[in-house]
Order: sequence, then C-alpha cells, then structure tokens
Amino acid sequence: MSSGTIVRLDSKGRVTLPLEVRRKLGLREGSQLRVLVDEEKGRIIIEKAESIAERYYGVFRPRRRVDDVEEEIEEAVYRAWLGDT
Repeated sequence: MSSGTIVRLDSKGRVTLPLEVRRKLGLREGSQLRVLVDEEKGRIIIEKAESIAERYYGVFRPRRRVDDVEEEIEEAVYRAWLGDT
C-alpha cells in the first residue's frame, strides 16, 4: 500500500523525507535513493536504491554448510598426515 505526504522544496532544491517515511523504508543517513522523472504525468518518483548484494541476498544458497566443509578439510589433513591419501 502506498501512502502520500506533502513536503516542501527548500531554496537549494532539497526535500526532507519525514521520519515516518524513512522508518518505513529503512532509510538512514547515507542511504541511496533513485529519482525518476515522469515528464508526461509531471511527477517525480523517489525509490530506495538497493545494492546488488541487497537485491540478491539469500537467492544463492551454499550446497554445504561451513561446518561440513571444515570437517572434510580436517579429515583430508589427517589422512595426508597419516600418508593415507
């Protein structure tokens, strides 16, 4: 669901996003925003710019757990130490 609020443009062309808006989108100082201009409809769209890492977080899952890999490494080292390769 979208919600709207009216904000003012200051003398330097800046807009302050209300705290409620920043909280809803998880925005904080330094967050990047994408500004889109729809000239036909005379509107500006401001959206949270996600990094590639944020966008694809959790999409790729490891085939094995780290604990399993560490155990395999330990076993390989032990076998190599025994000369059982």
